[in-house]
Amino acid sequence: MPRYFAHLSYKGTHFHGWQLQPNADTVQERLNKALKTICRQDVETVGCGRTDTGVHATQFYAHFDLIDELKDAAHITIQLNAVLPDDIRVFELIQVSQEAHARFDATQRSYSYYILQKPDAFLYEYGWFQHLQPDIEIMNNAARLCLNREDFSCFSKSGGQQLTNNCHIQECRWIKEGKWLRFTVTSNRFLRGMVRAMVGTFLEVGMGKLSVQEFEDILRSGDRKQAGQAVPPHGLFLEEVSYPYFNGKRVFPFNK
Repeated sequence: MPRYFAHLSYKGTHFHGWQLQPNADTVQERLNKALKTICRQDVETVGCGRTDTGVHATQFYAHFDLIDELKDAAHITIQLNAVLPDDIRVFELIQVSQEAHARFDATQRSYSYYILQKPDAFLYEYGWFQHLQPDIEIMNNAARLCLNREDFSCFSKSGGQQLTNNCHIQECRWIKEGKWLRFTVTSNRFLRGMVRAMVGTFLEVGMGKLSVQEFEDILRSGDRKQAGQAVPPHGLFLEEVSYPYFNGKRVFPFNK
C-alpha cells in the first residue's frame, strides 16, 4: 500500500485540536472525511503531533495509506481543498516510503507564541492581547537556561502518556516584532502543555515576579505547581516540523 504525507496548515480557532475526539470537531476528523470523499476509500491519518483546542499550525504533516498510488497528486490536493473548510488547507501530497512515520520520524518541531501588544480587531484570534511590557532581556537570560536542561517536568501537564519528560531544546528566545512579542522554541519533542506553561513562567520573570535564579530553581524542581500559569491557546502556532532523509533522498523537496 503506498504511503503519502499531507503537508497542511490550519487555523485552530474553531477546532478542538488535531486529534479525533468523540462529539468534537477536530482537524483530523475533517481531513479523514475529505480523503475518504475524494479517494473513495476509508482513510486514517496519523499526525506529526497533537495540538490543543484553539492552537494553530502553519506547518503540519500527516501520513496515510491508500490502496493504489495517486495518478495526479496535485489534482487531488485541489479537490481536497474544495471539500475541506477554509481554515484547513492542504499544500501538497508527497509519496514516501512505507516505513515513513509523520510523528515518530520528526526530528524537531518549532513553536511560536504571539502576544499582541496593541489592540487590533483583525488579529485578536492569532495572539493573546496584553498591555504587558515585560523585560525581554531578562526573559532571554532565563530562556538560555533551558538550552542546558533535559528534564522539563515543571512545564508538563499531568496525565500525559509520555515515558520521559526529557527534551532537547535547540532554540529558546523572545523577540520584539512591531506590535508583536514573540516567543520561539525548537526541540526534538514537547510535553503536553509545555510551551504555554513556559510562556506563562517567562512572563512572570519579565514582569519582575520571579528572578532568573528562581526560574532556574523551578526548572530543577520538576514541579508543575511552582511554574507559572499556562497562557491562552490562541496565541500558539506549530510553525515547523523537520524530518530526516529516507533512502538517500529528502522526503520534502521544498522550503517553507
